[in-house]
Amino acid sequence: MIKLNYSEYFDKVSACWIGKNIGGTIGGPFEGKREMLNVTGYTTPPGEPLPNDDLDLQLIWLLAMETYGPYNLNEHILGEYWINHVTPNWNEYGFAKANMRMGILAPMAGEYTNDHWKYSNGAWIRSEVWACMAPGCPDVAIRYAFADACVDHGMGEGTYAELFTAAIESAAFVENDIRKLIEIGLSKIPQDCRIATGVRFVIESYDKGMDWKDVRNKLVEMSADIGWFQAPANIAYVILGLLYGEGDFKKSMLYAVNCGDDTDCTASTLGSIMGIMHGMSIIPQDWAEYIGDRIITKAINGACTGLAKTCRQLSEKVARMAPVVLIANGKDVVFTDEPTQLPADYTDSMFGGEYCKKLLDRTGYSYDIDFIHTTARVEFDEAPIVKPNESIEIKIRFFDKIYDQKHIGIKLYLPEGWTASDYRRDIFLNRFTFEGEEYVWTAKITAGEKVEAVNRIIVEALPFGRPTPGYIPVTVMG
Repeated sequence: MIKLNYSEYFDKVSACWIGKNIGGTIGGPFEGKREMLNVTGYTTPPGEPLPNDDLDLQLIWLLAMETYGPYNLNEHILGEYWINHVTPNWNEYGFAKANMRMGILAPMAGEYTNDHWKYSNGAWIRSEVWACMAPGCPDVAIRYAFADACVDHGMGEGTYAELFTAAIESAAFVENDIRKLIEIGLSKIPQDCRIATGVRFVIESYDKGMDWKDVRNKLVEMSADIGWFQAPANIAYVILGLLYGEGDFKKSMLYAVNCGDDTDCTASTLGSIMGIMHGMSIIPQDWAEYIGDRIITKAINGACTGLAKTCRQLSEKVARMAPVVLIANGKDVVFTDEPTQLPADYTDSMFGGEYCKKLLDRTGYSYDIDFIHTTARVEFDEAPIVKPNESIEIKIRFFDKIYDQKHIGIKLYLPEGWTASDYRRDIFLNRFTFEGEEYVWTAKITAGEKVEAVNRIIVEALPFGRPTPGYIPVTVMG
């Protein structure tokens, strides 16, 4: 059993949101600056923080968790919340929302026609809410972080970035060694991805005594092919701030901001990480008092109600959900008035990427549909586009959730004039060959003379001897 002192936990959650608000306000005025900066503190009038979508979206995600609970929350629910409650349509936000409105589900919603922006910063800037509801349990945090990130970043570097920050932030509730935290984060993402490459470059450069400006300039060069507002460089700026700031909150934040680029994102995430690591004791009192406790929003539909108005309220709402999230994910964690107690070498157990590998072991042109007894994963090798009289292959991988044998009948509902061949009308799920070939169903779909811009197919999966059929939507673009 893991015992977490509640007062200490709540102090860290509070510092997370205050630190994020500080960073967003200091960095916000310089967002998008491509040159090296010389920011020394606030440049906005005192009295309130700047609005920041980094924090806005997390208010919506918390509302989704409160409404649907940790057992049910997934990328499809978050996708609906994007459309219902989030107003901006810039960059990856816009591509994902447009794709979802055409019937494309995540992660494919974040992949289709989004080759450039799936590298971007929109996901990792909103990872704190998952970490704060899963303190000391990185694999729980990244479960929800993946559901979040893949909606608008597919299987791209932007998704890896949120897994990285969510793991660090979750682990920081019980570990404050920044080197160890970075390695925990790295253990959750592909070792050859660009996020990992940039982070390791900063670590090596710091250890060699390289000047931070030279490190920053090299990071710009390393990301020249994908441009600005992209996760690989900006995640590296956060790590640069953490290392070169050497534990000083103000210095750390200013290092990150003065690297330029997505300055509100880098500063706000750095502020939240340091807040979780050390609690309110690390937050400079003068910086906290300058902006106060309010949360100012700009990216949320004004009709949305029940959202936190202050960092204090947000902390209280998150803290109420944390025990439920931990129980739902099978974690033996209790909050107590006693000192925090962890099993021996507990933080070492947070390393490792096996769970993350399962999340990422898929094509970007895929999505899952969950039934009570089975999960169906629709997969395409490439973007699902078809012309009149041409064919496309659909693959559905079935995962047995109950671990019993099932005989499933398959029926297809196709657009008028379309046909299907090379497919089985029934499949047999065998518990002894879990994830074997008999779990993979394929069909060759041939379009008719008429192809719409958006074409919907329904695959009915009816398990014999069970009352609940499954309906799998498949969207093919014309």
